[in-house]
Amino acid sequence: MASSSQFMPMIESSSSTSSSTPQTSTDESSSDKDQEMVSQRHNKRLQKMTNLMPPQMLVVLLQPVGRQYIKRDREGSHRQILKDYFANNCTYSVDYFHRRYQMQRELFIRILKDVEAYDEYFVQRKDCCGRLGCSSVHKITTVVRILAYGLSADHCDDYLKIGESTAIESLKCFCEVIIALYEGQYLRSPNEQDIARLLQEGEERGFVGMLGSLDYMHWELKNFSTASHGTHRGHHHKPTLILEAVASKDLWIWHAFFGMPGSHNDVNDLDHSPLFDTLIHGRMPPVNYMVNGRQHTLGYYLSDDECDIDVERWRPPPDETIFPLEYARNPAILVAHISSRLSRIRNRGTNMMLRFNLMEHLWNKFGDETV
Repeated sequence: MASSSQFMPMIESSSSTSSSTPQTSTDESSSDKDQEMVSQRHNKRLQKMTNLMPPQMLVVLLQPVGRQYIKRDREGSHRQILKDYFANNCTYSVDYFHRRYQMQRELFIRILKDVEAYDEYFVQRKDCCGRLGCSSVHKITTVVRILAYGLSADHCDDYLKIGESTAIESLKCFCEVIIALYEGQYLRSPNEQDIARLLQEGEERGFVGMLGSLDYMHWELKNFSTASHGTHRGHHHKPTLILEAVASKDLWIWHAFFGMPGSHNDVNDLDHSPLFDTLIHGRMPPVNYMVNGRQHTLGYYLSDDECDIDVERWRPPPDETIFPLEYARNPAILVAHISSRLSRIRNRGTNMMLRFNLMEHLWNKFGDETV
């Protein structure tokens, strides 16, 4: 009874309003009759046109226009992912998780929490119909599969029940969030503390003064224009792009240079690489170490190619700077200093001496061990 009394003022007000404006209701009824007559005429004309058309054309015209709605079982897929990989007694072991996600489960959960806390896009919410959307596990699993295996956007739809447009949007948002979250910690060049740690890790493995492992990889371009095959085809006989990367023992890739055509070799790619820019401009932290009783101020990179390890890092003297006033007034002096630094970086005599000292050091340290 209380609930019905609450709606009484609304009913009385509506009735009083209708009684106060009788002319307005008459005009609305006449307009409704006019719209009904127009719709009837339109339907008659449409019926005549359809009677004159052949059945084949009618089949084409009567097909649904626009995007097709697919009722995906997102809730069931979310439960299946948790059962397969994240439950206490999950279907697949940790080894399967690492192989399919290309990372440890603890690392994935950490990234999942960070991304979900940073961007509300990855938080599971309800749509306008009250149905739950894709969860953060859904979206990030899709993104990891696309990045790890190079899959298309709609490849994960059959298992993860996520549409192509949602997968593409999740991929873009995920990359932006990862850069925003981890750029200051991981996507940067090493500082003095990092260099000291890298030198210590190299010394523990027997390579004193090693800053990291330098490697080159050729990425094959499957869908590439035939007209550009010549500049991107090298000894792999397929169009490729070269990736130059420097990684530490814990797989911290602190340098990556990507995009050179596959017709270049490693030396050409190194000439275009920004790896030695900080060194050439005098902004590289100092490197000092002792190998086989000899002092060295040149760090080096370990590589599986002879042309790569032929390059050493050189530290300028403490009293030398790269941008004094006379350099700005006379660019020729700046070019001369850069040329002299490049020649000292590629000093073959110093490099051969470092190789000999390293071999002696490794032999003295591990020569008595049996394989």
